Amino acid sequence: MVTDVVPSLGIVIVAAGSGTRLGHPEPKAFVALAGRSLLERSLATVLSLAEPASVVIVAPTSHGQQARDIAQRIGGAVRDHIQVVDGGATRQASVARGIAALPTECDAVLVHDAARALQPVAVFERVLARVREAGAGVIPVMPVIDTIARRDAEGRVVGQVDRSELAAVQTPQGFPAAAYRAALESATAEHTDDAGVFAAAGGEIVAVDGDAHGFKITTPWDLRRAELLLESERPRLRTGIGIDVHAYDEAAPMWLGGLYWPDEPGLAGHSDGDAISHAVCDALLSAAGLGDIGSRFGVDDPRFADARGAVFLSATVELVRTAGFEIVNVAVQVVARRPRFSPRRHEVEALLTGLLGAPVSVAATTSDGLGFTGRGEGVTAVATALLSA
Repeated sequence: MVTDVVPSLGIVIVAAGSGTRLGHPEPKAFVALAGRSLLERSLATVLSLAEPASVVIVAPTSHGQQARDIAQRIGGAVRDHIQVVDGGATRQASVARGIAALPTECDAVLVHDAARALQPVAVFERVLARVREAGAGVIPVMPVIDTIARRDAEGRVVGQVDRSELAAVQTPQGFPAAAYRAALESATAEHTDDAGVFAAAGGEIVAVDGDAHGFKITTPWDLRRAELLLESERPRLRTGIGIDVHAYDEAAPMWLGGLYWPDEPGLAGHSDGDAISHAVCDALLSAAGLGDIGSRFGVDDPRFADARGAVFLSATVELVRTAGFEIVNVAVQVVARRPRFSPRRHEVEALLTGLLGAPVSVAATTSDGLGFTGRGEGVTAVATALLSA
C-alpha cells in the first residue's frame, strides 16, 4: 500500500534516446529484449531496491503514454510513486527535467540509462550506499581490458595509454540531491554524463565497482548479446507426469513409498509393486524425455525382478543426471483406501527426498467409494516432477 511518506531517494530513468544505431523505428528504451522492453527491465530493477524511491521516467513525447502504461503495469502498489516526463533536446536537458520532477524531500538521487537494462540491483545499492557514506558523486566503473592507443590526425599511432589509470563508466550515477540540482543549474556546457555535470561544478567524484551486465545496449550486436545472456542464465525447466496403478495381492508384502507396511496386503507386480516409487520414476523420465519405466526397466530384465522401489529410483536419478538435468522437486498424490497413509507420510517423504536429492512431498486421499480404488481393489499414484537443465 502506498503511504504518505515521501521517499528520501529519487531515481531518474533516462529513456528519451532515439536509438538510431539500434536499427529500430521506435526509441531505444521501448525496444523489446526477450519479450520485455529495455525500459520495463530497468524499471523492474529499480523497484526491486530494498529502499523505497520516487521514480521519474524521462521519455520521448511520442512515447509518453506508453511509458505511463509501463509504469502502471510494473509499478503495482507503488505506481503512484512513478512519474513520466517529456525528454529534452539533449541528454543533459532530459536529466534536468527528471531531477526537477523529483520531490524536494529527496536527499540522494540516482540517474540511470534505460539502455543499461541488465545492470544488477546490487550496483544500484552499492552506488547509493557510497553516496550516503561519502556525500560525493559516485559512478560505477569497469576496468579497461583493451590496450588503448593514441593516434594523430592522420591515423598514425603515437603512443599507448596506461590502462591501469582508465575505467569504463556505467550507470546508475549517484549524487547528493541538493548538490546535483545546484550543479545542473550552474552548468554552462553540455556533458556526456551526469558525473561530468557534477565535476564541472566542483563536486567530488568517487568510483565503485560496476558489473559486466551493465553494458549499454546501443547496437544490434549489443541487443543480441543481451538476449543470449538472458537465455544462458535462465534455468531451463522441464515437467513430467507419472501414473502407476497396482492391484492388491494378499500373498505379497506391502511396499509403498520405499517403506515396508506390515499387516497390509501387498501390491501385485513384476517387482515389489511400489506404485509411488514407480510413478515418481515415470515422472522423472518423462520430464527428461527419457521414455518411461517400462522401456527403461522392462519386465524381461532380470536385474529388476522383485526389486525394491529404491532400486528403480536410484537408477532413474542416474539416468536423469547423466542427461544433464537436476531434480528440483517431486510431488505425489496417492489414491487408495489402504494403507492409512498419514501416520507414515513424513517417513516416506524423508526417504524419497534422500534418494532423489531433492524435496519430495506426498499426499493421500480416497475416491469416496468410486472406482477400483474406492472399492478397495488397488492403489493409484500420480507424480509430477520438475527438472532444471
